[in-house]
Amino acid sequence: MSSAVHRTLRVCLIGILALGLSGCLVATDRFSGERAMRHVEAQCDLGPRPVDSEANRLAADYIVETLTDYGWEVEEQAFAFREKALRNVIGKKGEGPLIILGTHFDTRPVADRDPANRSAPVLGANDGASGTAVLLELARVLGEEATDRAEIWLAFFDGEDSGELNAWPWCVGSLEMANGLTRRPEYVLVVDMIGDADQQIYYEWTSSLWLQEKVWAIAADLGYEKWFIPEHRYSILDDHTSFLQRGMSAAVIIDFDYPYWHTTHDTVDKVSADSLQRVGDVLQRLLEEEPFAETPDAR
Repeated sequence: MSSAVHRTLRVCLIGILALGLSGCLVATDRFSGERAMRHVEAQCDLGPRPVDSEANRLAADYIVETLTDYGWEVEEQAFAFREKALRNVIGKKGEGPLIILGTHFDTRPVADRDPANRSAPVLGANDGASGTAVLLELARVLGEEATDRAEIWLAFFDGEDSGELNAWPWCVGSLEMANGLTRRPEYVLVVDMIGDADQQIYYEWTSSLWLQEKVWAIAADLGYEKWFIPEHRYSILDDHTSFLQRGMSAAVIIDFDYPYWHTTHDTVDKVSADSLQRVGDVLQRLLEEEPFAETPDAR
């Protein structure tokens, strides 16, 4: 079988998977952790998805098809970095002030924290697939309550997770997007590594405090205070950093207490539909009911 035919068949398979997840596009309008989990599985079925790999390209195709099926306008930002081809995917919907939710879909090329297989690639069920899955399911359920008062972008970044390998920086895709923005968003909220079954999400030191307080208050109101803990724990360089460095309000929702990070054990069995559900519920409430800062000074 030729490589071209092989790739065509795989792209067709991705289309079938996307259609199966989208159904008739008239499903319930509440976030489903189980459906998000199916997006995790679909990505991991492609294998590891490092920058400029066939699996990475198929993952981006999957994101594009899913967003399109859910009625989002899709922008693809193709660019090159150090002789590698990268692609950000952005779903856009609504009118009004701009709000950006982001995540990365690429995976680490090598498991450099693995005790035994440091040269093997990382599957990235949590670190790569979980955030992507949550935003794809959010694309299905977000209603006019959100898009009638804000323009919402769901941004899927490539090239986040090759940092410190062959002198690569972190967060290449979000840097590309941040440098090219012609509008200033109200805020950028990034989700990363949020599917751990032992979920514990703390404040992150560099994130915009007003935005963290708003998100964690919503979580508490939903009864999720056990998992969203309003205490600082880590200072993390992640995709939100690209926007903070340019003077924008930004925060990251991340569970960094994850022992399988950058190992070959970051697999689907480590991800929980319940954990995806909690994060999805919080984001849906944020965008549909409480999208903005209470006062301009808060930003």
